Amino acid sequence: MKSSMVGKMAVKNRYLILVMGMVIQLCAGILYMWSVFKGPVSQHLSWDSDSASITSSIMLAVFVIGIIAGGYFQDKYSPKPVALAGSILLGLGMILSAFTPQSAPWLIYVFYGVIGGLGVGCVYTTTVSVVQKWFPDKRGFATGMMVGAFGFSLVLFAPLTEALLANWGVSKTFIFYGILFAVVCSFCSFFLSNPEVKPEAKQESSPVNTQKQYTTSEMLRTKEFYLVAFSMFFLLPAYFILNPLLKSLGVERGLTESMATFGVMLTGIASASGRLLISWFSDFAGRKGAIMLITGITLVSALVMTFAEGVLFLICVAAIALSFGGSSSVYAATAADLFGTKHMGFNYGCIMVGFGASALIFQNLSNVLKASGSYTSSFITAAAGCVITLILIALLKVPKKAK
Repeated sequence: MKSSMVGKMAVKNRYLILVMGMVIQLCAGILYMWSVFKGPVSQHLSWDSDSASITSSIMLAVFVIGIIAGGYFQDKYSPKPVALAGSILLGLGMILSAFTPQSAPWLIYVFYGVIGGLGVGCVYTTTVSVVQKWFPDKRGFATGMMVGAFGFSLVLFAPLTEALLANWGVSKTFIFYGILFAVVCSFCSFFLSNPEVKPEAKQESSPVNTQKQYTTSEMLRTKEFYLVAFSMFFLLPAYFILNPLLKSLGVERGLTESMATFGVMLTGIASASGRLLISWFSDFAGRKGAIMLITGITLVSALVMTFAEGVLFLICVAAIALSFGGSSSVYAATAADLFGTKHMGFNYGCIMVGFGASALIFQNLSNVLKASGSYTSSFITAAAGCVITLILIALLKVPKKAK
């Protein structure tokens, strides 16, 4: 009877942990909102737009470093202090950004990019890892809900941020977000913990009970690790190439300014939807099937992007963003299926190196191609990357019990 009570409590408590993790992820989604800050910050600091654009690449790269560091420490100790530290770093980075002087605008790289990026990486990997341990029976669902909140951040905060920047200015907006995120995320961090008792209803059939729990050194010696990491690297270029060009390219392809701005918000909606829908799909159709689906969607969309205009352009934008969002959830679930959840934080951080490398290389490539005025070759490159991903995933063997 006592065992039954504990099992039921575990099932009940895990949904509270899921909700608290989603709130943290919602705040951490600030990572993708630099496009909203860039213009006003450039004007506020009398900083050229191209230099300001680099902030996004720096934050994405440091985000991956934060995932690796946060994953290592939360695996070694516990998720609560790591999430708390990440929450403080996220808030601190935003607050310090408010005091960046015009004489040294590059400090935004340090405050927003490095400090903020580290904080986002720490809370991201901690919350994803925790819910996967609590939901071995619904791993795709739990991961999708978590990273879906991360993607939905752009939808919620983008219009609010534009209003705050217009009415309060850059400094006050940064301070407001810094305090808000530090307080809210720190509070939610206290609810995070690893499960002491597995949910009774799924205890015998759970993959966690039977699969090997790989250490990071063991994982790095498997071919599966390299297939997953490199497939991620080659899948994501379409999004990273499109993202910094979205508004300007949309206008060039026949959209009005307002429709181009809507396209930016559309990426947030599509990305959040993909994180939820693709993870749900992967629980039923399998991880390989889900990855091949989003790769196929990205491949077709990238090719159509070479000539798409007007509404067709927006459809391709939505499709690429949906697939990008879906990759966030399905790759995390795939890593847990292949290598277990015991060392998930550090293991997934290593896999995310593929994400960070793709962001750095292809965002810079996008800038080079933008200077030359040619976008066709960039999307053909992205499509070619998808073909490589399909080959790599075809070679991947995911355990049958882990869909």
